[in-house]
Amino acid sequence: MARNIGSRYTAHQILGRGSAGTVWLGEGPEGPVAIKLLREDLASDQELVGRFVQERTALLGLDHPHVVAVRDLVVDGNDLALVMTLVRGTDLRTRLDRERRLAPEAAVAIIADVADGLAAAHKAQIVHRDVKPENILLDMEGPLGPGGSHPALLTDFGVAKLIDTPRRTKATKIIGTPDYLAPEIVEGLPPRAAVDIYALATVLYELLAGFTPFGGGHPGAVLRRHVTETVVPLPGIPEELWQLLVQCLAKAPASRLRASELAVRLRDLLPLLAGIPPLEVDEPGPEESEQAPAYDEQQYTPAADEPRRRGAVPLVPGSAPDSNRDTHTS
Repeated sequence: MARNIGSRYTAHQILGRGSAGTVWLGEGPEGPVAIKLLREDLASDQELVGRFVQERTALLGLDHPHVVAVRDLVVDGNDLALVMTLVRGTDLRTRLDRERRLAPEAAVAIIADVADGLAAAHKAQIVHRDVKPENILLDMEGPLGPGGSHPALLTDFGVAKLIDTPRRTKATKIIGTPDYLAPEIVEGLPPRAAVDIYALATVLYELLAGFTPFGGGHPGAVLRRHVTETVVPLPGIPEELWQLLVQCLAKAPASRLRASELAVRLRDLLPLLAGIPPLEVDEPGPEESEQAPAYDEQQYTPAADEPRRRGAVPLVPGSAPDSNRDTHTS
């Protein structure tokens, strides 16, 4: 059933649902659009609505071929919505679910596109904070790139920042997978551009391996691994690509590349990756992390006697968890 969104837009059918709201196929004055309608409990939060309006200029000004453009923000009664360019295609999670892993050339081409989009955002002082396959769209109407990849666009800019605030209650908190959270987020440090690089490198690892480097088991155990463990090597990929991955998954944010540097380095590697088939990698089995201590979504502090597997790596000297920070994003 069609519904009006503000005075300018009509939502016709649901395209997908997420933890923050529902995405609709809509129509506006200039033609078809995608409308992300945030949950009603979020729309009733006056603090969030205020920040929503404050972010309007920054979000509308982010214009890049590899970013899904925000065309308008609607605040109307119980409706709080982002009106975005409609991308005819699918998201990267759907492709991963279908193929499990991609050939290195296609995986690197997709991640290079997203790195380009992040570079533009970071230049505008915008941190995405929720980079994951669900937020990467593949434009099926765009020209094919290296390895037969479709152009990739990053979406949902600003949503994590809008929703995340220390004063949000558990009833309205947006909770998602911890697989892509940078160690400094787990430690309660402020999110800078480097958190997006870490998350994007995690997505690249997943595209190559079929699983994330620190995922699996209890959420608290996943968060602990981000802080304490080194990444397990992937056999069968060129050493240059592996070293790039390791650098962008560094525990210390300052050790990671900037988005613009990452995009250039990835594209330089494309000729080396041509023709390499998807990797044959055995996914890790169940681990002792299933027996991890109870997980507090407000704070996770590893016990002093917890074992550290695969080589513990210190994060930031003197850093400590902040009980007021969420450790999950939308």
